[in-house]
Amino acid sequence: MTSTARSASRVAVVTGAARGIGDATVRRLCADGYAVVAVDACGGAPGDAYPGVDYPLADPADLQQLAAAYPDTVLARVADVRDPAAMTAIATEAVDRFGRIDVVVAAAAVIAGGRPLWETSTDQVHTLWDVDVLGVWHTVAACVPVMLDGPDPSGCRVVAVASAAGARGLFHLAAYTMAKHAVVGLVRGLAADLVGTGVTAVAVSPGSTRTPMLAATADLYGIDDVDAFAESQQLRRLLEPDEVAAVIAWCCARESAPVNGADIPADGGFSG
Repeated sequence: MTSTARSASRVAVVTGAARGIGDATVRRLCADGYAVVAVDACGGAPGDAYPGVDYPLADPADLQQLAAAYPDTVLARVADVRDPAAMTAIATEAVDRFGRIDVVVAAAAVIAGGRPLWETSTDQVHTLWDVDVLGVWHTVAACVPVMLDGPDPSGCRVVAVASAAGARGLFHLAAYTMAKHAVVGLVRGLAADLVGTGVTAVAVSPGSTRTPMLAATADLYGIDDVDAFAESQQLRRLLEPDEVAAVIAWCCARESAPVNGADIPADGGFSG
């Protein structure tokens, strides 16, 4: 076990880590004393790898910039959550490097849409399902057995980043809404499977947050300024990634056990 592992109070695996809420979560967990395996597919420019996704994704430089800010704490790895073998390899490396996994934050996701359900392409539906839902499934399936075999399962936490779309329908985003509803259902089923183990699972559902994904959503709606989304939230402003990351970090803590199985709204009153 490395000196990093010995000095870290807890160890986390975070997907979708190269930017947005994932990046902010890694930074918050590092500030809280975690060692983090930061994972992102780094899909780059729009292309065939993500059919129906029309905006640029993170690239390796984004992930390396994050890791460079925490050279003794963050292990950056490029891996696709759609690939179960890749996620199993990530879990194995986390244990090899840091000795255990205490926390998983499944934040990797994409958005697509902009049309009514009956005009939405099957490519978009499949991509959203494969990344936003099965990506969470593969991440959890790889990491939870490690948690259960670890030194202290009772302190282990699974956090899936869902969306305000997991509780209500969003205009011209039926497939994304379906996927995020499924993430909430996955978490509730997982919490039931984990009964009595001490490991807990929650969903955190952000509202409109100032991220590249929100900019992509604005493009889908033909909106020039992302701040227009603030009107849908009772705070009357966009959320910042750091604010959502603070909620996620609390859900990662030992003290969060009472919210097991819950869908935590971090949406500025969007769903209120």
